[in-house]
Amino acid sequence: MKFIIQGGLNQAKLQGTIRVPGDKSISHRSIMFGSLAEGTSHISGFLEGEDSLNTLRAFQAMGVNIERLGDGKIKIEGVGMSGLKAPAQALDLGNAGTSMRLLAGLLAGQQFDVELTGDASLSKRPMKRVTEPLAEMGAKVETCDNGRPPLKISGNQTLTGFHYQMPMASAQVKSCCLLAGLYAQGKTCVTEPAVTRDHTERMLKAFGCEVDISSVDTGATICINGPAKLIAADIDVPADISSAAFFMVGASIAADSDITLLHVGMNPTRTGVIEILKRMGANITLSNEKDVGGEPVADIRIQSADLKGINIPKSLVPLAIDEFPALFIAAACAEGQTVVTGAEELRVKESDRIQVMVDGLLELGVKAQATNDGMIIHGGEIGAGTVHSCDDHRIAMAFAMAGLRASGDIHIEECDNVNTSFPGFAELAASCGLNIQAIDD
Repeated sequence: MKFIIQGGLNQAKLQGTIRVPGDKSISHRSIMFGSLAEGTSHISGFLEGEDSLNTLRAFQAMGVNIERLGDGKIKIEGVGMSGLKAPAQALDLGNAGTSMRLLAGLLAGQQFDVELTGDASLSKRPMKRVTEPLAEMGAKVETCDNGRPPLKISGNQTLTGFHYQMPMASAQVKSCCLLAGLYAQGKTCVTEPAVTRDHTERMLKAFGCEVDISSVDTGATICINGPAKLIAADIDVPADISSAAFFMVGASIAADSDITLLHVGMNPTRTGVIEILKRMGANITLSNEKDVGGEPVADIRIQSADLKGINIPKSLVPLAIDEFPALFIAAACAEGQTVVTGAEELRVKESDRIQVMVDGLLELGVKAQATNDGMIIHGGEIGAGTVHSCDDHRIAMAFAMAGLRASGDIHIEECDNVNTSFPGFAELAASCGLNIQAIDD
């Protein structure tokens, strides 16, 4: 599939009130924890995209009764911490890197062997960052060359709690260790070098697990005692702020835009995109703020604004790591220079998001330079051209929003994986005013 965004004299703007799909990170975890819990859990707002559904199918393959009731509602009959069964074949997680890394920890404590595989993109992503700490706990996980998937996890291993000083700020690594800690003997602690998203800690508490958190400005130490057990809970998944980010940027850069995004997750470890856009001069206001199932949510109104280039503080980078493809488009439309540093994690996402975004921006006539850990962007006019998303859903959606300011048509290749996180993106964007066509090649 490819996207064609009409530019030129289109003068498109985004207007209306919409709700984007459910949060992918929370959707993954709701299936995992509901499956391991004792009792029946009900999930609403579940993201029915390919990544989350691959997690759901994996647990069905391990004997969990999971029923899809429609409209994002899921019923899970939990099997308890020791109730999973060996799947008949390897668990194919498609493009879901979050699922593979979290499942590596969760499955390291099982009594059966299991193999985790994925698509061509996931098979290129580094897994040593989770397999090495798991080995310290006593797990046995085999990888392919250079620590890439597939992962072969041996069962019947005795895991021992430990204190892991994370070398990088990664919620996936932190969560992997904590999930293994559910099965380990004794206390497992993880110290992060900078604040990362805390959905795992929040949801573990919602499922009745004691979590001890010692927070500091630069990060936190999170501890759990194993072996642990989980009790069924009902989870209302908020709208995904990562998906909302594309509309925040689109409305900011397109003249006369005014859009409201409903029930968006406002977890403080995920709101870096709002802080960064506000520092660039974005016109963003929050309303209807409340707490739902341990996660804060709010409605977000975005009106068009004249953005200015900034030096993005390193402290905000981990709080907006998935939103940088969209933020790079905002920078391309801002007056002056934007500098991003401390974002080397972007090079090991679904694609090398630094290089792929630079290549696309250059194709559209924007001055952009890749650095080892970020990018330098000189804001200016966006032209027409063909951009290759390299099968990265966030790259594709980011360049779709660039069409709001393009002087001509933008063709975006390799857009199939948009459905991994945002099914119906093209239709929803079109309903708000983006002139977008999704065409099957």
